[in-house]
Amino acid sequence: MPRVAALLDTQQVSDITAIEDEKTFVRPIYAGNAIATVESTDDIKIVTIRGTAFPAAEIASGSATVEDGVDPKVESSTEWVSEDLAKSDRPDLATASKVVSGGRGLKSKEKFDEIMLPLADALGAAIGASRAAVDDGYADNSLQVGQTGKVVAPQLYLAVGISGAIQHLAGMKDSKVIAAINKDGDAPIFQVADVGLVGDLFEKVPELTEKLKSS
Repeated sequence: MPRVAALLDTQQVSDITAIEDEKTFVRPIYAGNAIATVESTDDIKIVTIRGTAFPAAEIASGSATVEDGVDPKVESSTEWVSEDLAKSDRPDLATASKVVSGGRGLKSKEKFDEIMLPLADALGAAIGASRAAVDDGYADNSLQVGQTGKVVAPQLYLAVGISGAIQHLAGMKDSKVIAAINKDGDAPIFQVADVGLVGDLFEKVPELTEKLKSS
């Protein structure tokens, strides 16, 4: 999109979360710590949106027309080799209504899988992870939530063993209900959490999982 904007000699407005009128837009800056209202005077507006900030459009509600573009069968020098996709029976992280995320507090990939997978299955939730957990090899990069990962806004976001670094909060602070389990009562995650439990996740999460299964 920046290349399109440059070719049109237009200023791009990125990651908008609201549209006030045909030339005024709202967007987060500084990892979501400030909200800017910007106005574009360009005749052609190039914007990208934060999908989680807008409700899904109704089918056939648009007025745009479909026109033939570049020949899709044009010869190409590239060759398809293969694809390696992470597949899961659980909900997709970007669109799930419930997300459970694990952090460095889980201490290992084995513990991450042992603690987080049953919890996600009991809730019918997607699995996410903090950057620290991904960097340490606990979870796949595709599960990273945060400023350098996916931005999610589910109905329920449950953070387990995540301290709440500002980069992580930028990816989930728009969740409707935020719950956190952490043994550090002063962890920043509790400043944004609607519900918090201070305790040992290795005891509390299995207990929570069993109660969810029995209910």
